[in-house]
Amino acid sequence: MIKTVLFDLDGTLIDTNHLILASFQYTLDRYFPGKFTREDLIPFIGESLETSFRQVSTTMANEMIAVYRDHNSRYHDQLVREFPHVRETLTALKQDGCRLGVVSTKKRDMVERGLRHTHMTGFFETVVTGDDVRRLKPDPEPLVRAMNALSAQPGSTMMVGDSPSDILAGKQAQVRTAAVGWSLKGRAMLEELSPDCILDTMTDLLGIVHSSDIMI
Repeated sequence: MIKTVLFDLDGTLIDTNHLILASFQYTLDRYFPGKFTREDLIPFIGESLETSFRQVSTTMANEMIAVYRDHNSRYHDQLVREFPHVRETLTALKQDGCRLGVVSTKKRDMVERGLRHTHMTGFFETVVTGDDVRRLKPDPEPLVRAMNALSAQPGSTMMVGDSPSDILAGKQAQVRTAAVGWSLKGRAMLEELSPDCILDTMTDLLGIVHSSDIMI
């Protein structure tokens, strides 16, 4: 039985896809007009900004990150929404006694802003951000930090996310993994990583956390 559930934030609990893609498009068009299409940007989803922008330019990466973050902050509240059935699922998990945490690669100020904007802060007992660790997902360090904060054991913990880095981090931390079927990365890419399950809707999680036999 799963007693602890760790969630990625962007693309998993809250729909920041439009915001993220708009911020990438704005930034890259500023430096490389017309070079990048929307499809070119999708692989950046779930990666750290440092990783994404250094693939484009090692010399201008820090400058582009600053431009991205400014755009992202300015348009955050008008573009960010929670995904369907997230709130009812989190409420039910809490009522069932599950301990919940967020594990994100984003900086703490933007993680907390997203949680406040969608009124989800109270659901989570720990929030691990990119500011809190030396190594980001897919390294297991952020998940291990969250589990330590919750006194959780790997065998009764599940990581829920929308990107390969979430699933790979979960596997390295030796916890169960759930990929969300609404990932912008596409279901097929996540299936290739063999998560323990794929959610068609967030409420699917409610039956899964009580099952010891998790199948895709």
